[in-house]
Amino acid sequence: MKKLKLLLLLTGFIFISNNLLEAQTYNNGIGLRFGWGYGLTFKHFMNDKAALEGILNYRSYGSGTYDYSYFRISALYLIHNPISSVEGLQWYYGGGLMFQSWGGAFNDFQPGVSTTNFGIMGALGLDYKFNGAPISITVDWLPTIIIGGYLSGFGGEAGGLAIRYTF
Repeated sequence: MKKLKLLLLLTGFIFISNNLLEAQTYNNGIGLRFGWGYGLTFKHFMNDKAALEGILNYRSYGSGTYDYSYFRISALYLIHNPISSVEGLQWYYGGGLMFQSWGGAFNDFQPGVSTTNFGIMGALGLDYKFNGAPISITVDWLPTIIIGGYLSGFGGEAGGLAIRYTF
């Protein structure tokens, strides 16, 4: 909860201190990701529209009969398109692959299960780069089709908020 308050305070400060926001591109961004788990993210633009993003994500949840954790590595290819009415704002789409290791108890259905699997991910999101500050904020949805192992099938819960230092 303290991390969320700090995040909101930082975001509010940036909005207040930058009254005139304009578009500014960046080549690379590294930062933190919040949402369905916590993680690290790195984005590299290959040109004005195309970017590669890598995500390391960890989630731990529950106690007792409903207790699990997973570690996920994702690689995405993203196409960005500017939103002309707001400078610095882009929407993007794309896809990629993920690999995850999952373990724990899922109620009485699967007590003490561990598995590894991979998946195909989609991506749909917004990316905002602040002018005059080396910061970008991204919000996205990453629907995934998980293949192999326990919990195979469609997963629509992945996505989140990323804050990156840009350079």
